[in-house]
Amino acid sequence: MKTKVNLIAVFDKAEQNILFCLRRKDPFKGKFNFVGGKIGQNEDHLSAAYRELFEETGIEKTDISLFHVMDIIYYGTDTLLEVYAGTLNKDKHVTGEENKLFWLPVDENFADERFAGQGNISHILAQIKTYKLSAIS
Repeated sequence: MKTKVNLIAVFDKAEQNILFCLRRKDPFKGKFNFVGGKIGQNEDHLSAAYRELFEETGIEKTDISLFHVMDIIYYGTDTLLEVYAGTLNKDKHVTGEENKLFWLPVDENFADERFAGQGNISHILAQIKTYKLSAIS
C-alpha cells in the first residue's frame, strides 16, 4: 500500500460519548470524522495511532488503551486505513488545533450526511461493538 492512515475512535470514560473532529480540509471537509492521520513509512502502526491521537487531541498513551479493530483497503487509491478504538481511563480535556473537537452521544445516527465516509462511521462503530462484546465473552 502506498498510503497508510489511521482513524481512532475515542470513547469517554463512561462510554456515553465518542470524540469527533469537524474536518477543515478535504477529504470530507465540513464533516464529522474520527481523529487520525498518516502512518510514517518506517513507523510502528500502533505507535503512529498514539502519536496522531496525542497530536490531534492531547490524549496521552497513559490516558487510554487502544486496540486494533479492523483494516479497510481502498484499492482504487492504494490506501490502507487502520481503525483503532479505546475508552479513556479518566475524564480528560481534549484540545485540537488542526480541527475542532466534539463529543457526540453514542446514540447519534452516524450514517447520516453529517459524517465522513459514506456510512463507514456507522459500520466501524458496529465493528467496535462486536469486537468489545467478543473480548468480554
